[in-house]
Amino acid sequence: MRSSLFTGFGLAVAITLSTPAFAQVSIAEAVASPDRFEGALVMDEGRKPAEVLAWAGIAAGMDVADVMPGLGYWTEMMAPIVGPEGSVAALQPAQFYNEERANALWDSILAANPGAARVRYPFDQFAYAAESFDLVLINNSYHDIYWQSEQYQIPLSDPDEMVAGLFAATRPGGHVVVIDHAADAGSEPRASVDAMHRIAADVVIADFERAGFVLVDQSDLLANPADDHSLSVFDEALDGFSDRFMLKFMKPEA
Repeated sequence: MRSSLFTGFGLAVAITLSTPAFAQVSIAEAVASPDRFEGALVMDEGRKPAEVLAWAGIAAGMDVADVMPGLGYWTEMMAPIVGPEGSVAALQPAQFYNEERANALWDSILAANPGAARVRYPFDQFAYAAESFDLVLINNSYHDIYWQSEQYQIPLSDPDEMVAGLFAATRPGGHVVVIDHAADAGSEPRASVDAMHRIAADVVIADFERAGFVLVDQSDLLANPADDHSLSVFDEALDGFSDRFMLKFMKPEA
């Protein structure tokens, strides 16, 4: 999305990832895989992927969506976890990550993980086939639904339309996991997003409950009490350790 994210991945994408035989693996094996893109590994300390994926409930055979997946950090791990009987759709806005280096990295990830696909859509027109996913992950990017940017060609979006699309695309009994940078409770979302790329958990909960989702769990695994929510999440002082909330929603069975 933004050049700072390329820096975070340390992109030197003149690389060729090996292409192992595609097989289902455990969460621990996926996280520890020597085939993961080296630039993603520096994020593991702050993102705690093994713990997050276990909490999310990912399992073999699931059909999973990685919404606004950036450079494939989660897609690369989730595809071998769901294995050949499952799938991962990396749903990426058409406005993001069109640079040659990003496309080269994605090509490498998809070549190594035939159960994964990168699907582009207009940022403000999220839609997917009904009841497609058992699990949806939105990591550090739901707040962007409240973002508007002429520079990045991001139009004003309707969060209710986005979440309604997620509700339709999720199977009954399926889950959506939202991880995001915390703003103070009660913060006006467009203001906090424009200023700091943060959003209050209560805003997200209200958005999803309006659409029909039920909040079934939340975790402080990625909480950071030392972050007082006054800095942009891109401030070097945070160094990838912003205070983040984790919410798990379920689409009711009936």
